Amino acid sequence: MNEEKVELLQGNEACALAGIKGGIRFYGGYPITPSSEIAEVMSRELPKVGGVFIQMEDEIGGLAASIGARIAGKKAMTATSGPGYSLMQEHIGYAAMVEVPVLIVNAMRGGPSTGLPTKTSQGDLMQARWGTHGDHPAVALTPSSIQEVYDFTIKAINLAEYLRMPVSLLMDEVLSHLREKVRIPEKVELYEPKPIDLPPEAFFPFDNWNIYNAYIPPFGTGYRYHLTGLAHRKDGFPTNDPELIRINMDRFKKKIEDNLELLTEYEEYLVDDAEILIVAVGSVARAAKEAVEDLRDKGLKAGVFRPKILWPFPRVLGSYEGKVGTVFVAEMNQGQLIYEVERYFKSAPVFPINRYDGELMSPDEIKGAIRERLKGTGK
Repeated sequence: MNEEKVELLQGNEACALAGIKGGIRFYGGYPITPSSEIAEVMSRELPKVGGVFIQMEDEIGGLAASIGARIAGKKAMTATSGPGYSLMQEHIGYAAMVEVPVLIVNAMRGGPSTGLPTKTSQGDLMQARWGTHGDHPAVALTPSSIQEVYDFTIKAINLAEYLRMPVSLLMDEVLSHLREKVRIPEKVELYEPKPIDLPPEAFFPFDNWNIYNAYIPPFGTGYRYHLTGLAHRKDGFPTNDPELIRINMDRFKKKIEDNLELLTEYEEYLVDDAEILIVAVGSVARAAKEAVEDLRDKGLKAGVFRPKILWPFPRVLGSYEGKVGTVFVAEMNQGQLIYEVERYFKSAPVFPINRYDGELMSPDEIKGAIRERLKGTGK
């Protein structure tokens, strides 16, 4: 029997404790508001389980150290906010190229630049997908409650390990500092790769079969291979051969395309008869749900579609084409997610609801924006 306990946790506390429960044994980072409590809890709790915490000189070094720790055999993570996430992009691309799993937590705050250190935002939604140069897919999870922060942290670690790639967990400042009851199971399911059944001389880290669900032999265990950010052969050494480059790039797509079912997770709230659909993630989705309940009390059939895994974006949203009359995208930025949502609708107009002043979007704002847009339509 898997017993559980219930604790009142802040979002950042839940993330750190879930990381440890999920097998994280190395944390490399640099303190930055509003994520700093993650580092604080990790510095205190990791040594208790034989893990290592290190504060680096900046966020670039934090992710670099975490990648190095995973290459040495320890599950690793880092946490940051917008400015640090920007600094990490080159190493996120490096982790994708060398296929090293690592968890990056981004507690989003207002920007650009130093922006609003203590205020909330969802300004990094597109950066999580397109932040690095070059072609490679991205995986990003967007929790909406502190329970989901806990659960999704473990899920993100498992996905990173299974896919052999960096995975982002996108929280906003509200979730970082909100406190809610969290059910903490005694045991959680952790991904364990299939063992290698090849001798060291026959093992190639980037072979055609060795893409995902594959064991990564730590450096120093007898399996010798090369890791480089350059395009490489199956043994890891650089190449300029066009065919090998294409094969190497196709590996990244295959990680996602072969596992779309595993990477599609979303919530539908009061959508069965909805004529108005609100798309939202994170804290805004909570406000959207309350707004929908109030709108229904006034006779407007509204519902919420919430991606839990934002990237890859859930293609199932396209099933609403022809079923709903109007779509609204509520987000705490000047408009990012709306451009993805628009791709799925031709007959229904898609309208933005935006707030970007550092404050949480409220249910009243969402209701007001919808009523204003529908004014004169008879609804």
